[in-house]
Amino acid sequence: MPGPWWPNRWNPKGARPRRLSRPSLGVSAAQVRAAARRRQRLGLGSEVGGYRLGPLIGRGGMGDIYRATHRLLGRPAAVKLIRPEVLIEADDDDVFLTLRRFRREATAGAKLHSPHAVKLFDFGVADGGTFYIAMELLEGIDLARFVARFGPMPAERAVHVLHQVSAALREMHERGLVHRDIKPENLHLMRRGEHHDFIKVTDLGLVKPERGATAEHRLVRARGHVVGTPAFMAPETSKGDPGDERTDIYALGCVAYWLLTGCTLFDACNAQELMRSHIGREPMPPSQRTELELPPSLERLVLWCLAKHPEMRPQTAEEFSRRLAACSLPRVWTEALAERWWTTHLPSGEVAMAAESEERLA
Repeated sequence: MPGPWWPNRWNPKGARPRRLSRPSLGVSAAQVRAAARRRQRLGLGSEVGGYRLGPLIGRGGMGDIYRATHRLLGRPAAVKLIRPEVLIEADDDDVFLTLRRFRREATAGAKLHSPHAVKLFDFGVADGGTFYIAMELLEGIDLARFVARFGPMPAERAVHVLHQVSAALREMHERGLVHRDIKPENLHLMRRGEHHDFIKVTDLGLVKPERGATAEHRLVRARGHVVGTPAFMAPETSKGDPGDERTDIYALGCVAYWLLTGCTLFDACNAQELMRSHIGREPMPPSQRTELELPPSLERLVLWCLAKHPEMRPQTAEEFSRRLAACSLPRVWTEALAERWWTTHLPSGEVAMAAESEERLA
């Protein structure tokens, strides 16, 4: 069987990349694997870092998310743990790569103050090697399930939602962070106090510093993987480049397309075909895929975000927000309209974390 360093499209000569540097995480790979094996035997009511675990409410390529309660404070939370099987069968490089990403997710989240970024409570290591992140438990519904259940949004409501996502991205980019996995599953629509249709951006598991290809990115490319969700990946990311803030702008255009049409940008039978489509195919204008009224200025902005070359897109989230505010809309989405919608469709506030997609490739 081919080994992990055989030639592939990102590593044509099959060269073994330099090993990851391994700053102290306080535990060894062997300890982490042992802790993962113990976790396979955990059930409801188990404790991790002072949090009593409840039911599983989200699952993705790397992490499981549990509803939990702080044992002393009684505060509800969502606790994210790395899935045991991700660690048990991995070699040392993959173990440390996973742990570095997990720690970066926590440290990046701790830097963010935007009300539209999910709030982190705690990060630590429990049970001799179980890494965990505790965050606020979100009520509401993610945008993937929203559109699947209620259909596309009217233009004025989509604009209201996109403004909030771009506000969260603006802070991330100002702090030198690129999200790299903006998609409907990671955008959570909720009620917050007197505010309805309030957006939270979740899951910083693939976040990276804006500049430079790190050793871990070279390692991922050498293994023939890409980072992200194929239906929402920018052309440059589909080619294996690390991307920058304009990569998030492209993904935001894909999300806008989804909200306005109920369709992903391209239809394909597998991830490779999807990525080839992002690289080489022009998307059908969203007005041709919806019966809802779509202002031409909004359609032009969405297609601008979807330009194949990064330099041809809006260059910053702030520029995107300015152009979004300038779009001519037939109506305004008001707080009263939002409250009426929630009272009619989700009166109980439906508790759910935005689940991570199983489509992630790395």
